[in-house]
Amino acid sequence: MSDPMRPPVSHDCPQPTSQRSGPSRSRASLRTAVVWEVLQGALDQRVKATGRESLDVLDTGGGSGNFAVPVARLGHRVTVVDPSPNALFALERRAAEAGVADRVHGVQGDAHGLFEVIERGGYDAVLCHGVLEYVDDPAEGLANAVAALRPEGVLSLLAAGLGGAVFARALAGHFTEARQALSDPEGRWGEGDPMPRRFTAEQLTALAEGAGLAVRAVHGVRVFADLVPGVLLDTEPGALDALLQLEEAAAELPAFHSVATQIHVLGETGGPAGA
Repeated sequence: MSDPMRPPVSHDCPQPTSQRSGPSRSRASLRTAVVWEVLQGALDQRVKATGRESLDVLDTGGGSGNFAVPVARLGHRVTVVDPSPNALFALERRAAEAGVADRVHGVQGDAHGLFEVIERGGYDAVLCHGVLEYVDDPAEGLANAVAALRPEGVLSLLAAGLGGAVFARALAGHFTEARQALSDPEGRWGEGDPMPRRFTAEQLTALAEGAGLAVRAVHGVRVFADLVPGVLLDTEPGALDALLQLEEAAAELPAFHSVATQIHVLGETGGPAGA
């Protein structure tokens, strides 16, 4: 779903709760833990609501399967739409290695031509992660993602947060760039900024509601993880687990949304907001 300028999708896969404990936990899990917990819970709820053990899931801009493969491991059927042939090749390889090749299907396409390659209204859940930053029209891109849902479905929306970028530039001593990001309509700190667009929690929530979603939850993602020195996590016993618990505790608090690296919004079709 992304622009050709979009950087490669991370190869760090989230792990289900039962697999993400003890020695298997890694620094990479800090980047996906909060989103994965929320997403897995939402999928479980859809399973109960539909009475079907296997859901049809669409991952827009899913790249090499960062979330698609773990979702398929849960037993769901996942369609990944991405403009990069290389990413889709990596997806196919990863799905095969994970033993879920029969449940993961990659299709080349983008956000604005979504229904040229997939079915409208054919999915129980849609993932729209790291897409709105890169499309020409975020409202249209999100509207297409919502239109791919069945009358009662769930959408997981993840996008770059403005506050996290401002905070990071300031801590690095780039105060002019931090101020530029605050005043720039797209939240960019300058010509060299690789991110085309950033959002506040309020902006992302408004986009979701404008696309017809009832917003069920908003989370700040990577509030602390990108600021903690790696050497501390590598040398301090228990630091990684403690930091992950801190991330999960802060994620739901609105006060921390304004400094998160990413903002996650969970929305549903088929019901009024706040129901």
